[in-house]
Amino acid sequence: MRDSPMSFGQASGPPAPANKVRELLALLQEAGHTDFRDARGPMGFTQRQAGGKFTRDEVDAFIERLEAEVDGSGDDVADEPPPRASAPIARSPRPTTGGASLPGASRDGVSRDGVSLDGVSSAALAAELQRRGWIVAEP
Repeated sequence: MRDSPMSFGQASGPPAPANKVRELLALLQEAGHTDFRDARGPMGFTQRQAGGKFTRDEVDAFIERLEAEVDGSGDDVADEPPPRASAPIARSPRPTTGGASLPGASRDGVSRDGVSLDGVSSAALAAELQRRGWIVAEP
């Protein structure tokens, strides 16, 4: 039964050793990410990888990519697509009916912590969302 298709989200190889996963996390944190989920969009992680589950080949490829970026020789490596176990899935925010339904938002456009985005340009907001891995399109 070796020719049967792989289950959704299942790794396509042996699991990565814990010390390699910790090394990858340390490199991601040096690059400015808090954890695997935060780096999901920019690094091209799958949902499984964002949960910290990697195969040996995947973790080695990501470590090599991050080390090359740190060394400054990441120009050719950054052009390579990230290793994936499945096809990429486009993410976009869910539509909402009003700002009050978002966590921390209120109807007057100011969050509970007092931050307002009224003075921030659309281009700056779009750039920040893209930096965090979101897909941004004009309405």
